[in-house]
Amino acid sequence: MSVLPARPLRWRKVRDGTLVGLAFAFYLFIAVIPIWWMVRATFVADYDLVDLQVNPFWYKQPLSFDHIKYLFEHTRFLTWYGNTYLVAFFVVLITLALCVPAAYALARLRFRGAENIGIGVFMTYLIPPILLFLPLNQIVVNLLQLPNSKWAMVAVYPTFTVPFCLWLLIGFFRRIPIELEEAAVVDGANRWQAVWRVVLPLTIPGILTAAIFAFTLSMQDFLYALTFASSSSQKVLNTGVPTELIRGDLYFWGELMTGALLAGVPVAIVYNFFLDYFVEGITGALK
Repeated sequence: MSVLPARPLRWRKVRDGTLVGLAFAFYLFIAVIPIWWMVRATFVADYDLVDLQVNPFWYKQPLSFDHIKYLFEHTRFLTWYGNTYLVAFFVVLITLALCVPAAYALARLRFRGAENIGIGVFMTYLIPPILLFLPLNQIVVNLLQLPNSKWAMVAVYPTFTVPFCLWLLIGFFRRIPIELEEAAVVDGANRWQAVWRVVLPLTIPGILTAAIFAFTLSMQDFLYALTFASSSSQKVLNTGVPTELIRGDLYFWGELMTGALLAGVPVAIVYNFFLDYFVEGITGALK
């Protein structure tokens, strides 16, 4: 019986490890460069940003906080920041209030067409927003009487956060064994008590995942935010930063990058803080 030599096997492991390391380094480079560029543009002078003779990884003129000062003193950045998180907070609240009971009903209650209803709701998420913003604008202006208001975004954003989060939570509720609820009912609990004391504590990762998705989807929207709020005092970060800091062919690159950096850091912190719950929630939904 022949035995394979150890040297080719060892070299194969070295080769595979090297390839994995190179792939990881390439991915890290692609992921870090935009962040590095935003940080650099925040503190370097405008001359260093446009001068092609300046090394893109370095600077010539002294670093300063001029871009940050301009953003806070000459624009309504804090107002946009507050509007963004106010809208995101209420969108998350509405999304969870609708999705948690609806997902439980579609996953647990046996009634005709439950699965088709779940699929139908999710299919609405696949409709491009560009097809919906005109009819939604008519509803917001004529029915809700919310023209040019951040509250219009609170009313509209659940149209795409609810379908996705509902699909996510349905998969998570189906993962929880129904025997746990039956055991609680046998012990004397009614359905509401069984859901509140047994099911919901086990669905915390899924609920947090749905909340993170609703928060992210509401923060990254541009089309609806541009359509429903045109006044500077009602804008959110996604529209306020580009529309106020791009004036014709004049780009305030330092302020644009500063705004992008300050808007992205809190989202990154939220994802990092709830990463374990996020992964568990996605895994549960897919199962």
